[in-house]
Amino acid sequence: MYDVLDSRSVLEVLRPVEDPELRKSLVELNMIRNVKIDGGRVSFTLVLTTPACPLREFIVEDCKKAVKKLPGVTDVSIEVTAETPQQKSLPDRTGISGVKNIIAVSSGKGGVGKSTVAVNVAVALAQTGAKVGLLDADIYGPNDPTMLGLADAQIVVRSTETGDILEPAFNHGVKLVSMGFLIDRDQPVIWRGPMLNGVIRQFLYQVEWGELDYLIVDMPPGTGDAQLTLTQAVPMAGAVIVTTPQNVALLDSRKGLRMFQQMNVPVLGIVENMSYFIPPDQPDKQYDIFGSGGGSKTSTELGVPLLGCVPLEISTRVGGDSGVPIVVGDPDSASAKALTAIALNIAGKVSVAALT
Repeated sequence: MYDVLDSRSVLEVLRPVEDPELRKSLVELNMIRNVKIDGGRVSFTLVLTTPACPLREFIVEDCKKAVKKLPGVTDVSIEVTAETPQQKSLPDRTGISGVKNIIAVSSGKGGVGKSTVAVNVAVALAQTGAKVGLLDADIYGPNDPTMLGLADAQIVVRSTETGDILEPAFNHGVKLVSMGFLIDRDQPVIWRGPMLNGVIRQFLYQVEWGELDYLIVDMPPGTGDAQLTLTQAVPMAGAVIVTTPQNVALLDSRKGLRMFQQMNVPVLGIVENMSYFIPPDQPDKQYDIFGSGGGSKTSTELGVPLLGCVPLEISTRVGGDSGVPIVVGDPDSASAKALTAIALNIAGKVSVAALT
């Protein structure tokens, strides 16, 4: 036990307290800063590895318990901030200036709610205070502007010495770039691979993204040109695979997952969407419309985490159509809580990967 209450004794009693995900001492990770003593009052700054830390309250409580063991302590005040770490660079890929982590949200099959997951994860991360961008890489079917309430947004393209720069649209705390801003609503995009490759690279490198903790990339279905372009162009913090419990969707999602692994992109985990239906007039009931347990079984078989299961609710569809994502419009719903938990889970895994 320490007889003197000073900054050194505070750091020493905090040394055994670990980040639960990194399993390393907060003191050794330089996450405890600005220790101050005023009589019996102790204050310091706790610097987390992401604003979306899912275990924030547990870490704060562990810190307070540790410091209160010191003699003479009457009060513990902790200011919580965050510094999101930068993903690891790769010598053969070019990062985006100011963007710390690039995360692909993908699926092997269309119609599984991939864009719903991508949009709500992006907004949920922004709600924690993180700086978030969303790149709608589904060039042939760009729906993210509608889902973010930006269908009528007018974006600006500026000419610079190095070429045209696009300024992203912004809503619900998220910066968005999409092909939907550059074409008429009913205009089809009839392009071959090289043209698609070019526009995705423009969306990566010719957009004024600014400083971002996370850039979420909403991928088109499948394992085609868009996926290859992204994985070969930029270093990626990881990929999230979205599926439903249905066998047909699971078969395709396995192929998408394997593609990222073959391209040396870490797979952060699987999201099982539409896990079960909750009728609005009977919220205590659930129906397994697309089967059950498929995401859990697949994650076990392939050795990747199950990030979470999202139920099917009418309010999720309403939120997507109205441009008010469910994590904003109905935050207390089962779907919103599941999507928020998934977003925090993703952020935690990205930080662990960057620091280990």
